[in-house]
Amino acid sequence: MRLAPWLSCASLLVAAVASAEPPAAMDLEGLWAGHARYGPDARGRLMILKRGDGIVADIAGFSVPVKQRGRQLSFDLPDGKGSFRGAHIGGEIDGHWIQPVTVESGARYATPLVLRADGVGRWTGQVLPREDHLTYYLPVTRGADGRYSTYLRNPERNQGVFLGASRIEPDGDTIRLIGTPRGQAEERVIAAGPRDTARDRFSLSLSGNTFVFAREKDGSSPFYSRGNPPERYRYVPPVQLDDGWPVSTLEQEGIDRAMIEGFVQKLIDMPQDSVSTSQVHSLLIARHGKLVLEEYFHGFDRDTPHETRSAAKSWTNVLIGAAMQAGVPIRLDTPVYETMLGSVPADLDPRKKTMTLEHLISMTAGFDCDDSGERPGDEDPMQEQTVEPDWYRYSLNVPMAWNSGEQIVYCSMKPNLAAGMLEKVAGEPLPEMFHRLVAKPMRMRNYHLLLQPTGQPYGGGGHHFTTRDFMKLTQLFLNEGKWEGRQIVSREWARKSGAALRVLSPTSGQTYGYLWNSFEYPYRGRMLHAYFPGGNGGQVYIGIPDLDLLIAFTGGNYADRALFRPQREFVPEDILPAVSP
Repeated sequence: MRLAPWLSCASLLVAAVASAEPPAAMDLEGLWAGHARYGPDARGRLMILKRGDGIVADIAGFSVPVKQRGRQLSFDLPDGKGSFRGAHIGGEIDGHWIQPVTVESGARYATPLVLRADGVGRWTGQVLPREDHLTYYLPVTRGADGRYSTYLRNPERNQGVFLGASRIEPDGDTIRLIGTPRGQAEERVIAAGPRDTARDRFSLSLSGNTFVFAREKDGSSPFYSRGNPPERYRYVPPVQLDDGWPVSTLEQEGIDRAMIEGFVQKLIDMPQDSVSTSQVHSLLIARHGKLVLEEYFHGFDRDTPHETRSAAKSWTNVLIGAAMQAGVPIRLDTPVYETMLGSVPADLDPRKKTMTLEHLISMTAGFDCDDSGERPGDEDPMQEQTVEPDWYRYSLNVPMAWNSGEQIVYCSMKPNLAAGMLEKVAGEPLPEMFHRLVAKPMRMRNYHLLLQPTGQPYGGGGHHFTTRDFMKLTQLFLNEGKWEGRQIVSREWARKSGAALRVLSPTSGQTYGYLWNSFEYPYRGRMLHAYFPGGNGGQVYIGIPDLDLLIAFTGGNYADRALFRPQREFVPEDILPAVSP
């Protein structure tokens, strides 16, 4: 998923050393890295206190009044530095922290926040917003002809795929990065900036942000899967945490330990020689409802929420199913336009009048969109335009291209509109609904929901979850809608959502249900049905019911065909052969 254009940040240019002498030689060979952190700085302990006749919020040096309406509480920090909304529930205040727009994505995020009683008239909690940072790696090698070759690795958004850097060269007091950007035929200077030979660094402006590049230490750099030289891997069972996951071992759950150790070593040893090298950030496996493998790479870890991209479309499905299970009066045949507008305009396209929720979540709504970037309803045009900040209203005005139900066409606008229908029918904000119906009973505590300009979570993807938490959604469906004995979604909803209702991609054999992808895997002479949330970059959380098996990958190969390797290569060739029937 591609979000709003990047915002500019303060320049960090390094001044070139003035000298009348020719610049000293600078050996560029080695690994270089440019790191930039943009906050947010409003974080840490938040206290809500009764003071006199009112209530105030105290955080990060600010003390601001709290608005109270019944059980509802809210406040805003000055200059858009953050805001909170929540409600008294029992002895706690449950709510969400809304952070400022990030430089990295151009969007805001909502993070769950629980404040607990901490004395008389005082509640305390920890604000942990999503970190806003960007990193670029430049691995530089020198050829026999003395020329330097390189490529750009950007773990957050994989901008190196678009920028197409292939070589770097010193030019007097300047360093020039040269390559062929995606969609262009000729090589050009991508970026140029001053060098500081004395301090062994240089600066480059990339995608509107300026980075100071310094030499990176190979031994511990996240550029490598696990350092350079890489470690020898030995299996260790997952850690038992208070998150609802029972843990076990590979051997106890019928998975060959030696084969899995060999595969993990393969990931660790993978040469970092191209922008299209497979970048796996995590690999987790669960069998028979127990977590048996948990491995992280390239500096990622179990406690840092990871981008899900379009895998979070399945988040929308789970929330709709949970709302149905809880009695919210929304059905598959609920009409879209009557629900969103209250009444249907007399001159509305007849094809829009018959559109239902089922058409949206099965990707069969007849809107003129296919996420190619060329149609009016595509994700990029919708998110990049500024005339209509309400993406629900924007979507409703997209023209029709065919009758709903006639064909399946992938388009992120559709599940987002489905999420809008749910909020309209339920009369409850989506973050609060998700927290109440899904996150709290499933012990999901550490996540960030991507927000639209109007403040609602985006139903088309982009939320950030820890891998341990997001893979619970797939386990929920393997459990026929139950988590720790509680029916979160109905058995029928879980069954039909993961079914192969329509062929999404004839070339790959990928099929689609209700915002869940599905696929067939060869296994010991037969084919196994698998379903999964899937997202750009290599985010897949694959459930295989016949083996009671769950395989989760996260990755950083955004907008690159290498993103399909975990799903289409690693699972059938490296993991399934290790699993006993």
